[in-house]
Amino acid sequence: MAPVGESIEAALDSVGRRLRTVREQRGVTLTDVAARTGISKSTLSRLENGQRRPSLELLLPLAQVYRVPLDDLVGAPDVGDPRIRLKPRRVNGRTVLPLTRHPGGVQAWKIVIPASQSTPQPRTHDGYEWLYVLAGRMRLVLGEQDLVLGEGEVAEFETQLPHWFGSTGEGPAEVLSIFGRPGERMHVRTGDE
Repeated sequence: MAPVGESIEAALDSVGRRLRTVREQRGVTLTDVAARTGISKSTLSRLENGQRRPSLELLLPLAQVYRVPLDDLVGAPDVGDPRIRLKPRRVNGRTVLPLTRHPGGVQAWKIVIPASQSTPQPRTHDGYEWLYVLAGRMRLVLGEQDLVLGEGEVAEFETQLPHWFGSTGEGPAEVLSIFGRPGERMHVRTGDE
């Protein structure tokens, strides 16, 4: 087992790579991040290139802007934590985090759509989809409709209707997608039920 000092150095050495990866997955520039965090563009660039040592004062605002846990930025080990840590993956240029682990039935994902994903490519398939915008603005093309949904807005539709969802081109969007097989639909309960 490596001494603690060595494992800390290794974690700090990989922070820059993680920061660049998360920023690129979000589809934002260093200039965008600088404007949102108050950290200079040159400092952000040096952090990503490993020329600047990360500090808590720099990492906390970045974790907030990127909407990721600080542990993910520094590569903290999973110690004594019984939670299952689902790993994101890249699918067609998007970052997709599966939230369900059982094949078949209702499936849920958190999807981060970069700003560059703004050209509609409608498709159809069997099923029913429910989309909830967590952050940013999402464009939804549904049949002949071309809609923009903002934070907190929801859409639901049969997926046999030609559809596509992506960025408005203004910035990244974070979306919760719940997909069910044909005939499976969401039932929203209210306080009156």
